[in-house]
Amino acid sequence: MTATLPAPSLKGQWIDDWRPEDRSFWERTGAAIARRNLIFSITSEHIGFSVWSLWSVLVLFLGPEYGIDPAGKFLLTAVPTLVGAALRIPYSFAVARFGGRNWTVFSASLLLVPAVLAAFLIRPGVDFSTLLIIAAVAGVGGGNFASSMTNINAYYPDRLKGWALGINAGGGNLGVAAVQLVGLFVLAVFGAGHPGIVAGIYIPLIVLAALGSALYMDNLTQARNEKHGMRDAVREPHTWVMSMLYIGTFGSFIGFGFAFGQVLQVQFADVFSTPVKAAYLTFLGPLLGSLIRPVGGALADRLGGARVTFYNFIAMAVGASIVLLAAQMRSLPLYIVGFIALFVFSGVGNGSTYKMIPAIFKRKHPGDDHEARRLSGAVIGIAGAIGAFGGVLVNLAFRQSFLTTKEADAAYLGFIAFYALCVLVTWAVYLRPATTRV
Repeated sequence: MTATLPAPSLKGQWIDDWRPEDRSFWERTGAAIARRNLIFSITSEHIGFSVWSLWSVLVLFLGPEYGIDPAGKFLLTAVPTLVGAALRIPYSFAVARFGGRNWTVFSASLLLVPAVLAAFLIRPGVDFSTLLIIAAVAGVGGGNFASSMTNINAYYPDRLKGWALGINAGGGNLGVAAVQLVGLFVLAVFGAGHPGIVAGIYIPLIVLAALGSALYMDNLTQARNEKHGMRDAVREPHTWVMSMLYIGTFGSFIGFGFAFGQVLQVQFADVFSTPVKAAYLTFLGPLLGSLIRPVGGALADRLGGARVTFYNFIAMAVGASIVLLAAQMRSLPLYIVGFIALFVFSGVGNGSTYKMIPAIFKRKHPGDDHEARRLSGAVIGIAGAIGAFGGVLVNLAFRQSFLTTKEADAAYLGFIAFYALCVLVTWAVYLRPATTRV
């Protein structure tokens, strides 16, 4: 019997009949609709990441005339990271409550607030508390990842979710590198006296993203928040183990992405005497970390997520050790090698840890695919929020280290110790012979 196809979806309307697991439906109707929604979801999420990361660039413009020391600048980058992390859980619920298209339009439009504030209010003489408020508002961009991933997850069949979510996440992560390239352009063309131009460039892009989402995205009536999913996930020990591991991977990626430019200017002030000199390098790490994220997922598919994550944390500890050694030797080339390694391996780890979560619950609930999906979906939401909080810890570690010792060595030692702890936890919970490997 031929499957009944749904009536053509009107743009911006609700789709009542959505059956991605039905191959006939998918090939004739679903794939094109899902692809269209994926494209505009990535666009809005990418700009959201750029706005979230805006202050990793803007602090490079805050010269002596602003009267802000390095510790204050690290606080300005930590605040939006914290707000974005906190918003990820409510944003993940919003898709089912309001519809994927509707929420994407709203969340994209909301990015205008931090962009407009930064474009017109940052100038010498502004007090630090005002800058903190503007930075905090930029945190709304951090929530877009959670709602975008939740939305796209509902569109794709299980056999294609890994690919779709990997493309969606990677496209969003590239927003960190993109805003740093915009900052480099502004510094090179207009100079350090015009920070507002960086945010101003994003204002028309935000409008176009919101308009595109309104015209070309859809809502799915079947998208729903699983009953008691979050409550049950909170009680699940694997939730907290995976959240810790995601702090080490995504927390490192976003934290270093926010902090890298500042650290270069402080640690190698003689080389990076102007913001534009630091900006030439700041985009490289986030770019490589974003591009390689799908590789981590692919390796996890082939070798096992826990195994990839285990060796990846060893590599991250080595990378942090290289950075520490280079800082003590004042070796800029070695320093850059170590930091690029941290970005690359944090990207690989982002992919492998996300792949571990559904594998864990599939093994824990064999034969009950619904229960496995219900719990893994909720755990991904929690781990994503807590992992983003790791970016706050990175910036606070740098801030405290510079406040206490005028150097970043204490922060690097802390990172090495944390990665070593992640190695031990991954082995003890998921790799030692007595455990079920994932």
